[in-house]
Amino acid sequence: ARCLPLPGGLRRAVSGALRRSAAAARPAPALAVLAARGRLVTAARQRALAEGGRLCASDLHLLLNLLGGGVGAGEVWTPVCLPRFNPDGYFYAYAARLGEEEEEEEEEEGVTLILLSTEREGFYAAAACRRQLEETLRAQGWLAELAAAVRGGAGYGPSRPGAPELRHFLYKPLEGPEEMQQLPQFTRWVGNVGEKRGKSRRIRGSPQVTSKFELYSCFSPLVTKAGAIAVLTKLLRWLKKEEDWLFIRYPAPF
Repeated sequence: ARCLPLPGGLRRAVSGALRRSAAAARPAPALAVLAARGRLVTAARQRALAEGGRLCASDLHLLLNLLGGGVGAGEVWTPVCLPRFNPDGYFYAYAARLGEEEEEEEEEEGVTLILLSTEREGFYAAAACRRQLEETLRAQGWLAELAAAVRGGAGYGPSRPGAPELRHFLYKPLEGPEEMQQLPQFTRWVGNVGEKRGKSRRIRGSPQVTSKFELYSCFSPLVTKAGAIAVLTKLLRWLKKEEDWLFIRYPAPF
């Protein structure tokens, strides 16, 4: 699941508000997720789910693809199966866009709240949780900040890490809960890959796998091995420096 880049302070504040709203709901949701344009803003899990359950990244992808891209006006209440978590059962999923009554805000800039409940009659508790969270985010000005972050797009590209030689990279941290492992990436246009004017165009690739991360990168064919190593070193330093902006590392349970 790709993560929406956010300042660390804003993500922590929004995460705290989400945990408090979810914990106050009766019944409390098993999982609470904020998403925008199919990208993860933050998430909170019940302590029982965090300690006893295993929510796989593929299940989170399924949830974001189904509901994280926006649900239009109104509220959605639907059963959803997370097959890696439990192929024989399902949750009840609540989804609603926050701040939907603000006409000046484009729909694609909105943030969607997704709550998973084990209670068939949990719709009204989920709706109350959404109202409480929305009031908090609006009162603190965080809802507007989130909308601005969504308007800003992906928020990173070749210029960010200072590595214009990179054509593409894929980075996967291997620390923390599996479902929080993100795949930030950027793509830079390099023309047609393959035959062009009778000549083959090649892109130099470099996989790097350690116990803490996986990194796959593509360079211009003119980059030397020493040059590629220097670029990767610069990229890894940038990722480490900006990890609070790019990743959700260890979401606290409620």
